[in-house]
Amino acid sequence: MNKDKISIIIPCYNEEATLDDLYAELSKLTSKMVDQDFEFLFIDDGSRDATLAKLKELRNNDLQVCYISFSRNFGKEAAIYAGLKEASGDYVALMDADLQDPPHLLEEMYNTLRNEDYECVATTRKSRDGEPKIRSFFAKRFYKIMNKISDSDIVDGARDYRLMSRKMVDAILELGEYNRFSKGIFGWVGFKVKWLPFEYVERVAGETKWSFWKLFVYAIDGIVTFSTAPLIITSLFGIFFFFLSIIFGGFIIMRTLLFGDRVAGWPSTITIILFVSGIQLFSVGIVGQYLAKTYTETKKRPIYIIDQIERGNESHDNV
Repeated sequence: MNKDKISIIIPCYNEEATLDDLYAELSKLTSKMVDQDFEFLFIDDGSRDATLAKLKELRNNDLQVCYISFSRNFGKEAAIYAGLKEASGDYVALMDADLQDPPHLLEEMYNTLRNEDYECVATTRKSRDGEPKIRSFFAKRFYKIMNKISDSDIVDGARDYRLMSRKMVDAILELGEYNRFSKGIFGWVGFKVKWLPFEYVERVAGETKWSFWKLFVYAIDGIVTFSTAPLIITSLFGIFFFFLSIIFGGFIIMRTLLFGDRVAGWPSTITIILFVSGIQLFSVGIVGQYLAKTYTETKKRPIYIIDQIERGNESHDNV
């Protein structure tokens, strides 16, 4: 009987300090799940520290460790896509390198996929304890907005940490767009998903790479990538101000006929002009976001470029 193979994709960016602890936890997992084969697929996203050197060291001691090193930093979304594309397992897991995604949960995830009618087991945090209040507030608003304006089902508190069947991974890979938002893609492809809640875990070492600004930009990317609702909103603004201008025009005509043309009200006029101009710039900015996404898609640039790769018996540079 052939063993199931589980590929674990781990995007890394300046994670030198966490890799030893992560590898130790993964080794504990493999010592328990002896009936499965494993592939630890690390994606070095152009790290500037000794992440790649540490991965090479781990590789020399364990051929289960595979790595792909990018020519520069392409971002986590590119790393996720590269991992999914290169993973060879019957089941494919995705987790962070900082041990905020407990590896021991993979055993329960695997047993669920093997014995129940699901194509994915995904994780979600039970609470947002330990997270800054303002970040939690905006995160909750983001999930509510996304679920209302898009076709993707994104659970509040959902992590990227999940185990997927080969069927689901192949479906995700069919979406080869350059502008990627994985949380939305996971929901868009569908399939039955079981959600596994777990308690918040602190990073084992290092610092988060996600500032509030980066998360804000990421959220905007997600909205633009998976919904045209902002364009509809700008159209509604246009219709609203069109009718408002007719009402104000009629009011001015009536006032002039009844009371004469008095030069007054310039402060309110300036306020209205500034307000409408702000709405126009806001709307142009939204349209610009969609045009920018279209522009990057039409250039057909590769999502990532590999500098070095080692997996199985394969080893080469400058792919």
